[in-house]
Amino acid sequence: MHAQIDELAAALADAARAVRPEQLESRTPCDQFTVAELLGHLSGVLAGSERAARNLPQTAEAPEATPNAVADQAAKTAAAWADPAAYQGMTEFGPGEMPAQAAAAITLQELALHGWDLARATGRDFAVSEEAAQAVLGVVGQIAEQARGTGAYGPALEAPADAGAFAQALAASGRAAHWTR
Repeated sequence: MHAQIDELAAALADAARAVRPEQLESRTPCDQFTVAELLGHLSGVLAGSERAARNLPQTAEAPEATPNAVADQAAKTAAAWADPAAYQGMTEFGPGEMPAQAAAAITLQELALHGWDLARATGRDFAVSEEAAQAVLGVVGQIAEQARGTGAYGPALEAPADAGAFAQALAASGRAAHWTR
């Protein structure tokens, strides 16, 4: 899973570094967030994921949420998940303790879905390899019901019959692959 986390973190970092100040109040495909709010969300989630990968306690501090800070945090998070030991045992992440593998899976889908949200909201492409797309689709399929229950995902959308794995993952999470700003 590390290769996919690394790939998606790099794509998210590219999208974050490209955000211009005038785009911060733009809407995103994730109805809950403007670009600035999405950067804030990502900053906290990625910092928490890095701590989870390193099996460190979570903190309540709010990390910096500038585009460059989020891009840097994405790289730090990917580096933390590069250690095979990061996937072993239990760790603290989000609402509490969970298997480290689950924390990695949540990180993967956060990088993919919110990376795509950020790229689309700022008029950029978000390229995902087929291997990463398949991994994202697998995670989204596993957590979709629970994520819809918490409001993290919208109602599932119908993906075209010929849709690739990433378009299917977007649809399953309630995102329209054709969304434009």
